[in-house]
Amino acid sequence: MSLGAFVRARRAAGELVVQPRMGFGGAAAMRAGLIAVKGAAATTVGTLTLDSYTRLGDLESAGRALREGNPLNGYPLLSHSLETTREVVDGLVGADFPIQVRHGSPRPLAIFRGMIRGGFHATEGGPVSYCLPYGRTPLAESVREWSVACEELAATADAGFEPHLETFGGCLMGQLCPPSMLVAVSVLEALFFRSRGLRSISVSYAQQTNADQDAEAVRALRRLCAELLPDVDWHVVLYAYMGVYPGTPDGARGLLADAALLAVRTGSERLIVKTVAESLRLPTVAENIEALELAARTAASAASSADASAAPSAEPGDGGQTYLEALTLIDAVLDGASDLGDALLSAFRRGLLDIPFCLHPDNAGRARAGLDGEGRLIWSALGSLPLAGVVEQRPDGGALTAGGLMEALSHVQRHFDRKAPTRSRARSVPPAGAGGIHGGIR
Repeated sequence: MSLGAFVRARRAAGELVVQPRMGFGGAAAMRAGLIAVKGAAATTVGTLTLDSYTRLGDLESAGRALREGNPLNGYPLLSHSLETTREVVDGLVGADFPIQVRHGSPRPLAIFRGMIRGGFHATEGGPVSYCLPYGRTPLAESVREWSVACEELAATADAGFEPHLETFGGCLMGQLCPPSMLVAVSVLEALFFRSRGLRSISVSYAQQTNADQDAEAVRALRRLCAELLPDVDWHVVLYAYMGVYPGTPDGARGLLADAALLAVRTGSERLIVKTVAESLRLPTVAENIEALELAARTAASAASSADASAAPSAEPGDGGQTYLEALTLIDAVLDGASDLGDALLSAFRRGLLDIPFCLHPDNAGRARAGLDGEGRLIWSALGSLPLAGVVEQRPDGGALTAGGLMEALSHVQRHFDRKAPTRSRARSVPPAGAGGIHGGIR
């Protein structure tokens, strides 16, 4: 069973699928982590997150670290032997426990080929979302490699199995990107995947700064997918907040619980969790399991609640202002060229897509964003975005000062830490290795 089919079946059963972002350099540690995730009191998907060296194509450094026993922040898929990797997942991966490879590479072809050789057919990323935020790889190179990688992954489909690809487009920059841009890029990358032959796709959205705005954004995402991807088996994967995380355990748990409630409220099928350790270090296996089980309990409680505000709904919904903005962005991109890759390149050259605070050379860098008094993300400068007449412009432009930027970056952290009980604010940091094995990336 493919990842998409598994998630669809669990959604039909009324369950939210939860997933960690967890990877370890050693094969034994990676297997132990997967065993723990599979055994958690939750409906889970396993994760094989790759290390930073492998993501950047520095296989020499990854291999050297492995030989010398130096720690890695993920699994070096291309440095371990195929036999070793197969032993890691032997008896674990299957119809009841799909495993997704997560990587973060703008040049993913070698990773895709290694993944396919290892028997994995579910992964994530995108030509925009794994290029612009993370380095200086030219966008044209990323689009070219992602095209070939998608086509080779699509070619692994057979009569009873569909490979699965998740767009990371809804997570651009982690924070301070208005939801309409996140939704637009997520849908555009999904369209790119479909144009390269894939038919099982998930679209991402990362929890932002205002729960009502997030709910509108996910409804906009669902509506656009229903309209633009009618021949695709798609689902929504929601990410717990990816910006500056609360520094208290109760603050971190409160933010994750809100993400689980958002997933239920919007009918999102899968949730990527974060842990109490996010502001300190890479989390232990135990901390990942705690996060998975907390999210699952919160979602189950909300789904069975009579509270209409938490009632699950997978209907596309209206999507409000976010839908109007995202549709305008998508239409402008699609008008630029018949090929999705060419259309994306043209859109960034012309500034029709422009990611706030992104310093990549292929990003125009003229669009800006900020927070309003209710913590909603707003456009403060449009640059060449085709949103004039769609977005209400603030008279002062809403420009952020340096101090204002720092305030905005820590907005969520401060809000949830203030809500946490005083007793949780002072906490000791366990030494490396205490309480379990550490692992994770991004």
